[in-house]
Amino acid sequence: MARPLRRLPEPFAAWFAARGWAPRAHQLDLLAKAQAGRSVLLVAPTGAGKTLAGFLPSLVELAGAERSANGRAVAQRGLHTLYISPLKALAVDVARNLETPVREMDLAITVETRTGDTPPHKRKRQVERPPDILMTTPEQLALLLASRSAADLFGGLRRVVLDELHALVTSKRGDLLSLGLARLQALAPGLATIGLSATVREPDALRRYLVPQGEKGSGGLSDLVIVEGGAAPDIRLLTLPRDLPLAGHMGSLMLPAIYDLIREHKTTLVFTNTRFQAEYTFQELWRMNEETLPIAIHHGSLDVEQRRRVEAAMTAGKLKAVVCTATLDLGIDWGDVDLVINLGAPKGASRIMQRIGRANHRMDEPSKAYLAPTNRFEILECTAALDAVEAAAQDTPDPRRGGLDVLAQHVLGMACADPFAMEALYEEVRSAAPYADLTWEDFEQVVDFVATGGYALRAYERFAKILRGTDGLWRVRDGRVAQQYRLNAGTIVGGTMLKVRLVRQMRGKPGAVVPRGRVLGEVEEGFCEMMVAGDSFVFAGEVLRFETIFEDSVLVTRAAAADDPSIPSYAGSKFPLSTFLAERVRGLLAEPAEWDRLPMGAGPWLRHQQQRSLIPAPGELLVETFPREKRFYLVAYAFEGRLAHQTLGMLLTRRLERARLRPLGFVANDYGIAAWCLRDIGAHAAENPAFLDDLFGEDMLGDDLETWLDESAMMKRTFRDCAVIAGLIDRRHPGERKTGRQVTISTDLVYDVLRRHQPDHLLLRAARADAATGLLDVRRLGQMLGRIRGRIRHKPLDRVSPLAISLILEIGRERVFGEAADEILGEAEAMLIEEATA
Repeated sequence: MARPLRRLPEPFAAWFAARGWAPRAHQLDLLAKAQAGRSVLLVAPTGAGKTLAGFLPSLVELAGAERSANGRAVAQRGLHTLYISPLKALAVDVARNLETPVREMDLAITVETRTGDTPPHKRKRQVERPPDILMTTPEQLALLLASRSAADLFGGLRRVVLDELHALVTSKRGDLLSLGLARLQALAPGLATIGLSATVREPDALRRYLVPQGEKGSGGLSDLVIVEGGAAPDIRLLTLPRDLPLAGHMGSLMLPAIYDLIREHKTTLVFTNTRFQAEYTFQELWRMNEETLPIAIHHGSLDVEQRRRVEAAMTAGKLKAVVCTATLDLGIDWGDVDLVINLGAPKGASRIMQRIGRANHRMDEPSKAYLAPTNRFEILECTAALDAVEAAAQDTPDPRRGGLDVLAQHVLGMACADPFAMEALYEEVRSAAPYADLTWEDFEQVVDFVATGGYALRAYERFAKILRGTDGLWRVRDGRVAQQYRLNAGTIVGGTMLKVRLVRQMRGKPGAVVPRGRVLGEVEEGFCEMMVAGDSFVFAGEVLRFETIFEDSVLVTRAAAADDPSIPSYAGSKFPLSTFLAERVRGLLAEPAEWDRLPMGAGPWLRHQQQRSLIPAPGELLVETFPREKRFYLVAYAFEGRLAHQTLGMLLTRRLERARLRPLGFVANDYGIAAWCLRDIGAHAAENPAFLDDLFGEDMLGDDLETWLDESAMMKRTFRDCAVIAGLIDRRHPGERKTGRQVTISTDLVYDVLRRHQPDHLLLRAARADAATGLLDVRRLGQMLGRIRGRIRHKPLDRVSPLAISLILEIGRERVFGEAADEILGEAEAMLIEEATA
């Protein structure tokens, strides 16, 4: 093992001294390991000089090369270091910060960025005359590796720096990057890697990602440097002198207090969990901004130029506050930020630590932050998160298995660069950690897919993109295919909007509708992907019956006035409650001695629940049944997160239907689900003691899940994303871009063909894997069903319970926000509380 250096070489030591700094031990330790040719993972809290530590080895080596040339600028050296960031803005910010020491030490080192915003002429010059250090993104790396100049460009590469590594490895972007890293290690065998991360639960998973795996790789781990210590964060619960509501997630009650905190601090970041909530919060803060404080908004749907203006204003210290989403979760260094506020529940301990780290950005000074819950359930979650932060606990997700759709894109990219031999590329792919367990059979299917489209599509020439020559090597079919690859590379597939179209039934054809009618408006595609024919929802002031999705439209008919809306309704953020934090919430709920420290009405609320019903133990599932307004309700408190609950609700309604209880629908949030029927669920459970055990049986993840998937529109949407990523359907053509409607029509046709003629097609398999992990959380649901087996507590009631009120308030709720929503919810809540306490 390399020994830590005692001091930095000149002129670095002088530069540190001139700034009044001293190099930290972990910076010297990482430098020593890197100089010994080792790959290293650095885990350090925000403000520990993590990014500078990652670049020190490269700067020292390049400065040494400069000195060896007697101080003269070295002739074209070629690309030395590649820095890869998950965000374009972070790459630009780090480049700007790196230029400061280079300039102040007068080093002849060139630093440039290459993102989707880089002009074409600059991209071309970067390949012909590359800088010493290039800052880029996973997508741009994939494009560079797919060019015929890749071997020349990367042949002398010495180091790759992967920033915010934990944010990359849990997505398909991480799959794409891992394959790119495997190709870089093949082109530059002496290549070393440095991974940088602030929040890591299992460092070994990231250590495997940094070094080659498989038969040709070491199969081992990179070196590890962990920075201990640092000032503990100053994080508190933002409280009000009144009780919080039982439901609602906009947080309007918290906004006056948040505005006061903005006034009292230099610069504040106000994080929200959704873009809609960010827009709402920004507008409300402006409404009360009588002092015209400079407050801005930043989220992913805004135009790139507007985001850059906000970032520049923050860098210049011109803003008092920014309302933002996850786009600013990662390590952009704004030293003037002295307060972070998270509006709403954090959903994960690691996520809130990441956000807290945006304040101060100095390791030895505490980051100051507030958690601002918006309802009483969120008080529980925020308190559990505070406890997790105090215990320095992490809950980053497990690394994922590599997607076959991403691999198909990579195979085509490699064919665009140079002809390849299957055996050699297979071993190279297996050296990437997410694909270390890839079988030869799966790899053959991927290559066959890229070459023919698969068995069911091989008759169509347009799906044939690579050819095998007489030399046994695979190469791209022609220049047009290579151009299409360059236009469509990447794993980020934007969501589409669907028109809500009011149609009429066809005469004489029950269940068939005319696919033409008046457009009522637009909804996000994700809003409809869980629906099947017969579900209903409230939109444009009407109760509508979902019929089907046709091309770019949701076809609906008017529902009868007596029908209850039966579309699942998901409260809260798009982030699911982490498994780790959910376990802490269940533990807090089961400890009455802890309730006294819960503010804003949460403690009395739980005690009232204890008196009226039950509080489940951590390993139990509480199921309440009660009648209300000629309906019979089942409410289950699993505390397993939105994704698992929505899947559970879908499957429960199928089983309730088979039990002839005539279910009308369900709602779900992060904490539980509520289903309602026309027949008495409680009475049925009393007459059949095994009913609830069977209802929540683990076997629901078998045939019930498969049948529901076959009927749902979700699988087509998931398949579309996989087909786009794999290159089966192109989003862009030279000079034009396909509309969402065109992509949807194309993928729907292919989906139907494959289901009929090749049900084991790799894209269907990829779509099912994505649905199981990303949209349905089948694994987590399975763990929950196993945990509660034999531990279901049934409490039959004669009216709604205190815990159930928040779920009942979600049923049939229209999309009304702001003061009107608060008033509507407040009135409904007061009525339900009176009912529960009668």
